[in-house]
Amino acid sequence: MIRTLLAGAACAALLAACQQERSPEVVDKAQDMAAAPVGQMSAATLGANTQEAYISNAAEGDMYEIMAADIALERTQNAQIRELAQMIKTDHTAASNAMKAMLPQAAPEAEVPNALDERRQGMIDNLRSASAETFDRTYIDQQVAAHQEALTLHRGFADSDSPLAAHARSVAPKIEAHLQRAQQIQSSM
Repeated sequence: MIRTLLAGAACAALLAACQQERSPEVVDKAQDMAAAPVGQMSAATLGANTQEAYISNAAEGDMYEIMAADIALERTQNAQIRELAQMIKTDHTAASNAMKAMLPQAAPEAEVPNALDERRQGMIDNLRSASAETFDRTYIDQQVAAHQEALTLHRGFADSDSPLAAHARSVAPKIEAHLQRAQQIQSSM
């Protein structure tokens, strides 16, 4: 909780600085930094509390991860990032397909989103607009934040009485592996 508040304060300070320096990359970085604690809080409170919210957040998270990985595979020259992006794309595609296959039995009335929410779409837009010099850092920073959020979501839902709790438990180890690898790459940059 304190980390989230400190991150929010840091984001507010960065956003204030953006009012003085209106560089698109500074504004994009501030938006990504603000998105991280918002996503984390949402995963911890809303996403893990109801099956409907879990389905929506898990589906949008997978969608974002696949889209971001596609962009990284297209733009990065870094072999470590390319390897991570391919692993993320493969695992999140499998997770998405597995959850969709479970829904007719587990939640027949559930509607799976077919587009990203505004926050995640903003992150994709920021990734697309990152310069060649800042792309890798932008991608890795987003991946660390997104995987922290996803891990919170799936761990929080894993103990529910929903039939989808098994799905949450099964994908958490892969998400944790993605997070650890992204953090290793981030610390080496």
